[in-house]
Amino acid sequence: MGNVTHKKSSDFVKDIIIGVSDGLTVPFALTAGLSGVLDTNHLVIVSGIAEIAAGCISMGLGGFLSGESEKDHYDSLSNNEYYEIETIPDSELKEVEDVFLDLGVDDDLSKKVAHQISLNKDNWVEFMMKFEIGLEKPVKNRALRSGATIAGSYLVGGLIPLSPYFFTPNNHQGLIWSCIVTIIALIFFGYFKSKVTGQKLIAGTVKVTLIGIAAASAAYILAKLVS
Repeated sequence: MGNVTHKKSSDFVKDIIIGVSDGLTVPFALTAGLSGVLDTNHLVIVSGIAEIAAGCISMGLGGFLSGESEKDHYDSLSNNEYYEIETIPDSELKEVEDVFLDLGVDDDLSKKVAHQISLNKDNWVEFMMKFEIGLEKPVKNRALRSGATIAGSYLVGGLIPLSPYFFTPNNHQGLIWSCIVTIIALIFFGYFKSKVTGQKLIAGTVKVTLIGIAAASAAYILAKLVS
């Protein structure tokens, strides 16, 4: 039960990082670029909202399909393990014994534990999937939760750089405040990401912030050159 809870938490944090990371950088870069060529905040806002909506759908769908693919891949391999247990049980039992032998368990005890595991086919298959193939059983409804979490995180991240344009009289001031707000958000997000992924806090925070700034700067310069 603890492993399932830990995996759910880990997957949830990973999905938030994916969604917020793209949500902050892509709309930020787009609105910055558009501010260099458009005359009114209205057009920037409309374009930004359209991009955020498209990004939410695209990212959410991508997360859902990735989760479904993960589940299908696991189910396919586990079905193959069930087949092998039925057709070549001695060989599969030896593979269980080998796992324990590799962990330093003596031969006699390895045989006893392997036999105990083999008494329940579901446990046997799950053991083989985890320790032979190296795959954890996907959390129930993982695909749907992943898609929803990524889409929601992208929405939150995308609204941060866009929000100043709602409250400023022109796109020049909107861009300035968008840069300020987004850089602050990138710093907080970089700190959070570094903390949960175990990276060095200062280096990770600076890295995330500089990537966001570079993306926006590139989009702004490119828009200026094209116009």
